[in-house]
Amino acid sequence: MADLWDDLESFANASSSFTAVPGERGTIKAKANFNVSEDVAALRKAIEGLGTTEKTLIEILTHRSSSQKQAISKAYQETTKRILVNDLKGDTQGKLEDVLVALARPPAVNDAKWIIEGIKGAGTDNSILIEILSSRTNKQIKELSAAYSEETKKTLIQNLKTEVSGDYGKAILLLAEGARDESTNVNANQAKEDAKALYNAGEKKLGTDESKFIEILCKRSIPHLRQTILEYKNISGKTLQKSIEKEMSGNLEELLVAIVKCAVSTPAYFAEKLYKSMKGAGTDETTLTRVMVSRGEIDMLDIRVEYKKLYQSSLYKEINSWPSGQTESLGERGKEEPKDHCG
Repeated sequence: MADLWDDLESFANASSSFTAVPGERGTIKAKANFNVSEDVAALRKAIEGLGTTEKTLIEILTHRSSSQKQAISKAYQETTKRILVNDLKGDTQGKLEDVLVALARPPAVNDAKWIIEGIKGAGTDNSILIEILSSRTNKQIKELSAAYSEETKKTLIQNLKTEVSGDYGKAILLLAEGARDESTNVNANQAKEDAKALYNAGEKKLGTDESKFIEILCKRSIPHLRQTILEYKNISGKTLQKSIEKEMSGNLEELLVAIVKCAVSTPAYFAEKLYKSMKGAGTDETTLTRVMVSRGEIDMLDIRVEYKKLYQSSLYKEINSWPSGQTESLGERGKEEPKDHCG
């Protein structure tokens, strides 16, 4: 993604949607006149009949809010003595199974399971840790941590300590605490001081004081970081992203750049993730599924807008060009593209 802040005025007026309320800017919304019994009956018929009716599964799981789907899962288990997610795994397969199972699970459980996948086996998939921990609110991190403990019987912090190290490890562990300042008031003088501190810790000195970058980027509130980013450009003549890319390397660079991008515009950050997942040799369907499902109820409308701005292409049309089952399961098939969002 190109540096987002060359036009400082548009950046200052932009919404980051970091703390968007589920349902406000998503493509997956709560169903009006929701009837849990009807949905359970329809799911049972689709799963228990001769051959699974995938269309019904897709229709229900992409047109109910997360809280509605949890009510469905609870009622399904009470009625059938079976777990809906397990039945979906047994009756679907491949990438469609991955999407439907993720759509049926609570968001915190998805985040926990994605992190478990990222740190199991030989080597850690740091891109998953970075994506999730740099883009989630304190509440989301606390909830995923609780889900992680329930799943693994260990705390997220305990397990991360064995997987990450150095300055990158310190930053990841700070984010995993879910203790970022969440005040909405911005002290312009403090933001200016932080911008100076970052400049003095990087561009202005020989060598880099990584600890200062970690302290500010992992602890300060998102509104404060946005103001700090503006002040940094005024002081240094460069964007903070470019300075980090010049001064850092490896996982620490990737993490701090991700935090900055999410502070500027979380939808633009995820638009870039989607673009990269679909370009090049073969589609990274794991990343595509993770982003579409995790942001579907939060800010997918804004992601579509940013995708069009950044790549002069419609995310809706990119997704809609896929095979129908997979497309439908991502909640994009059969909807007219809103002209005021994606053109």
